[in-house]
Amino acid sequence: MAQDLVIVESPAKARTIKKFLGSKYKVEASMGHVRDLPKSQLGVDIENDFEPRYITIRGKGEIINKLKKEAQNADKVYLATDPDREGEAISWHLAYLLGIDPNSTCRIEFHEITQQAVKNAIKHPRTINMSLVYAQQARRVLDRVVGYMISPLLWRKIKGGLSAGRVQSVATRMVCEREREIQEFVPEEYWTITGKFVTEAGKAFEAAFYGTADNKIVPKNEQEVKSLVEKLETAQYTIRGVKKGIKKRSAPPPFTTSTLQQEAYRKLGFTTQKTMLIAQQLYEGVEIKGEGAVGLVTYIRTDSTRVAEQAQKEALDYIREKYGKQYLPDKPNQYKSKKGIQDAHEAIRPTSILREPESIKDSLTSDQYKLYRLIYDRFLASQMAPALYETMTVDIAGDNGYIFRAAGSRKTFAGYTIIYMEGSDNESSEKEDVELPEVIEGESLKLKKMVPEQHFTQPPPRYTEASLVRALEEMGIGRPSTYAPTISTIIARGYVVREKKSLVPTELGFIVTDLMMEYFPDIVDYKFTAEMEKQLDEVEEGKKDWREIVREFYIPFQELLKKADEAISKIEIKDEVSDVICDKCGVNMVIKRGRYGKFLACPNFPDCRNTKPYVEVISARCPKCNSAIVVKHTKKGKKFYGCENYPECDFISWDMPADEKCPQCGALMMVKQKKNGEEYVACTNKECGYRHERSGVSHG
Repeated sequence: MAQDLVIVESPAKARTIKKFLGSKYKVEASMGHVRDLPKSQLGVDIENDFEPRYITIRGKGEIINKLKKEAQNADKVYLATDPDREGEAISWHLAYLLGIDPNSTCRIEFHEITQQAVKNAIKHPRTINMSLVYAQQARRVLDRVVGYMISPLLWRKIKGGLSAGRVQSVATRMVCEREREIQEFVPEEYWTITGKFVTEAGKAFEAAFYGTADNKIVPKNEQEVKSLVEKLETAQYTIRGVKKGIKKRSAPPPFTTSTLQQEAYRKLGFTTQKTMLIAQQLYEGVEIKGEGAVGLVTYIRTDSTRVAEQAQKEALDYIREKYGKQYLPDKPNQYKSKKGIQDAHEAIRPTSILREPESIKDSLTSDQYKLYRLIYDRFLASQMAPALYETMTVDIAGDNGYIFRAAGSRKTFAGYTIIYMEGSDNESSEKEDVELPEVIEGESLKLKKMVPEQHFTQPPPRYTEASLVRALEEMGIGRPSTYAPTISTIIARGYVVREKKSLVPTELGFIVTDLMMEYFPDIVDYKFTAEMEKQLDEVEEGKKDWREIVREFYIPFQELLKKADEAISKIEIKDEVSDVICDKCGVNMVIKRGRYGKFLACPNFPDCRNTKPYVEVISARCPKCNSAIVVKHTKKGKKFYGCENYPECDFISWDMPADEKCPQCGALMMVKQKKNGEEYVACTNKECGYRHERSGVSHG
């Protein structure tokens, strides 16, 4: 008996869907794209109105022949690729190769790989949406024109192996501009004063110096602080005012692609690429004991916070039963989507709220479990009641006219925080449960201690993968499917490197960005790139012709390309010379960057091909034997510090030792990093507590 054929992209997805459809259907995988523009040439016929020249992808011949054979023997062929532009394009290419009319009802679409969703899709096939295909094609052609026309220019003028691209060049510019902001930043000194007070009932609490009733005062230097402290220490203090209130903290929305990448980075330390790889596994299906292959989460490329009505109802029923009706919101939570989003798919959520993370932990890898738990908890929390806090603000007045202010809060109802707290890039984010003692207006207070602290304003933090994704999204640059590959590309090209959790531009990144900004300003212009995304959305909506977009872009671009080629001189990037001598020809070796990081190479290449591992030595000395400390990496790439005399000396540290001893107790000092990327130096002696920031000093 002939079977119907269903074609998906991956074997994992095929296994999951096969289980739902039974013996009447055969499910095969195309292994992703089957046709694309050729790698060896532009592949776009400029003279023929930008007609793309697609070829079968090398190595796909055997798969295509198998699919053709299966299609010929099938009663009906269903193309079940992902429900987005890329998936629609893959279906269109498959239809072309298999001789299927794209206007026939050959396309099925589902946003979660569950039995109900897949069977419902089979019942409602549709034609291939050519507007989606054209939107993908426009992006592909634009990116190919930019990449294949600017990249050879970079090879000729700078060095081989470089590339340019619409979104990657903008992302590199953002990282470079942030670094220049940091380099040009001039710290400004300021001081804070903390007063330690005791109530008439003997309760101690702290309050921050505010100023006067009319003006906030921020001391700028030590002289100003000393003058203030002298006045503050001799004053008599009373409670000037007490203000109490109730604050609601609403649950965060369920994940979009961007917020999932950001939160997985903050909470799990996953790169954007790793997050998407694991999320794809959860979406396509994982073998669960007692169930077989199951798609655990809904489609993972989305910019919407919308939730299906049935999924929301199931979540509310689950919350009522497990946590009690007090954890249900007054009415189901609805989240406003950001302006300009596509809203093609609902938010990322578990396909069944009854499939608790702990119940399937044994069937998942450690990373799959962590990410599934994050998605599950975030979705469940998004459907819960807000957390409630009692707040209290106390103003303390001195008889000299100066005011201190204390703010406290106490959580009175956990709400959604019973299962989930959102991560933050900012270490100084609001602290919870800072309780103040009960006081009344007019009550006298005793000042026990005045603590002045010196600070310096800090430059903006370097981008992390999470904050770069957020910035790209806020500016309307790129789409959910582009963030991870964009970051991976700028790192792979050597324009940006990861240092701890930060993204730092290289000299090459600065050079290429400056060149692009001078000669191709539109391509690295934020507004221009965001506007291009809007035009691609208009193609998807059937409002604009894709060739018109490419045409409007190409005509001025061609002129810029010609002028740039004539104007740009050869740029020489000199390799950094090391103090390591080549043991084959006696010259100083140079530091080069390769696919796996830095290495040492002889500058006489190709006559001498000697290379050595690059060993980075820091300025601090080993506290055990006074030898050099070198930077090392674990098998997973995590950086740590160890003595060069290992294994004779076993000193190792995750934090970087500082080239100074503690001025208070003489102990070893370590360079540490706050969540927002700022660094400080701290004493390793916990009883001492001495630390200082990049500039200035503070005492714990």
